[in-house]
Amino acid sequence: MTEPQWHPSDDGINFHTRKWVKPEDLNANGTLFGGSLLRWIDEEAAIYAIIQLGNYRVVTKLISEINFEASALQGDLIEMGLTATTFGRTSLTMRAVVRNMITRKRILTIERLVFVSVDEDGRPTPHGYTDITFDRDRMPHEHPATGSISLE
Repeated sequence: MTEPQWHPSDDGINFHTRKWVKPEDLNANGTLFGGSLLRWIDEEAAIYAIIQLGNYRVVTKLISEINFEASALQGDLIEMGLTATTFGRTSLTMRAVVRNMITRKRILTIERLVFVSVDEDGRPTPHGYTDITFDRDRMPHEHPATGSISLE
């Protein structure tokens, strides 16, 4: 009996990225090091939060329980998926799912990742959004380090 084919949308995910597991990503057992995977998730979640909140200044507030279900080996391709679940006044809560594209097994799920939009002094600042954007319409047009230089 063959396993049913998995599709990213099966988990309600709308933001995806993929990584190739390389030797520097492995632990002493020769499998994907959890710390490497969590770093990738945090980085991708920050990018997703920037797009959703329209602010380059976002910080990780909370990552809920992490349930590792499977792993990956050198050469495997993994897919990380995120979706916004709740917009707070200054925050965005999202859900993450990571799968091994080779084995089709789910590597982990994280039910809650919370990012907060902050101002130049690091204080939470309202973002004004209540729903997901599927475009780059909220992408900031200026980078804090460049001041008035447009990135368009």
